[in-house]
Amino acid sequence: MAILFFSDGIDFHLSRPRITTAWIKNVVKKEKKSLHSLSYVFSSDAHLVRLNRQYLNHNTLTDILTFDYSVDPNSIQGEIYVSIERVMENAARFKRSFDEELHRVIIHGVLHLIGYNDKSVADKALMREKEEAYLSLR
Repeated sequence: MAILFFSDGIDFHLSRPRITTAWIKNVVKKEKKSLHSLSYVFSSDAHLVRLNRQYLNHNTLTDILTFDYSVDPNSIQGEIYVSIERVMENAARFKRSFDEELHRVIIHGVLHLIGYNDKSVADKALMREKEEAYLSLR
């Protein structure tokens, strides 16, 4: 049941990682899943673009990339890469605090690992609804 936080190529440290870990575990439990392992890697736009190109064949900026390594559909195991630059820009763009936008992205990745998608309009609406509900639990 490990949740780990790393920085790669940038100077960033998540504030209050224990509280964030407990929150993530609570969300996973509410979704009736178990947690095997989860790693967050906070990095730069350039790093996420390279990963996006290499693994998804997309040449675009993104705030998050989620890699699902789960073997058991009821257990979560994966890596979530977060661009701190994108989070900062999106926070300003959507008039949110950096902390709120960061936690939105953090839980967005977990929701992907749980099985939620955001490809269609309906899927996006459900994902946003889940994000809002779980952000209120922080």
